[in-house]
Amino acid sequence: MMSHADVNGLSLYFEEHGSGEPLVLLHGGLGAGEAYGPTLPALAEHRRVIAVDLQAHGRTADVDRPLRPETMADDVAALIAHLGLASADVMGYSLGAKVALRTAIQHPEAVRRLVLVSIPCKRDGWFPEVRATMDQMGPHLAEPMKQSPVYELYARLAPRVEDWPTLIGKTSESLKRDFDWSAEVAALTAPTMLVFADADSVRPAHIMEFFALLGGGLRDAGWDGSGRPAARLAILPGTTHYDISTSPALPAAVVPFLDAPLPQRA
Repeated sequence: MMSHADVNGLSLYFEEHGSGEPLVLLHGGLGAGEAYGPTLPALAEHRRVIAVDLQAHGRTADVDRPLRPETMADDVAALIAHLGLASADVMGYSLGAKVALRTAIQHPEAVRRLVLVSIPCKRDGWFPEVRATMDQMGPHLAEPMKQSPVYELYARLAPRVEDWPTLIGKTSESLKRDFDWSAEVAALTAPTMLVFADADSVRPAHIMEFFALLGGGLRDAGWDGSGRPAARLAILPGTTHYDISTSPALPAAVVPFLDAPLPQRA
């Protein structure tokens, strides 16, 4: 099912696939929900996947506001309410993971479980060369980027193809913003899973720092598993930041976490 939801002055496009426990799926920068490729139907085999096109991406037209994970998180929470759901599992990749994380921070009641794929919780978590590339991005790249696969997707789906330079400009501005959400991560209440590539754009030291903020990697779990943290961490072999979202290893890693019993609240 394909539809739009009017939320926060935005006509937010989403598609629904499958049935069962709801899972909101958020794509990466310059992408769209369908860019998950084979991952989407694999996730939808036993759950109701709600694949969203974020502001200015895919079939969701841009509006007069910057691209911010914080405002897009408000859109996601509003969509969950629009669908009449008390809460939903939320999974995001790259930009979508930033939005998913902010949704859990800003609207904890709306997020049942959280899956974050290939994203740091502070800008310093990216490798230096990745940050340097982000700093070099700007509106001047809009024309040459028309030769890329991301433009092919955009041109096929966007309600206003002429907004492409605006999207590149807003994306480049957003990528340059510093952020450090460590304190908010440490206070998360939703069970959280982190997923990274073994050749990711995120520094391995930061991956462990991120996991530790969630209570992971701090002690031995014990022979009976009683010391196991609520959070989970997966490193997917043979993947990078750029192909992890379509790897068959991604749903294989994530589905057991989504299917596990929720931990009892104290």
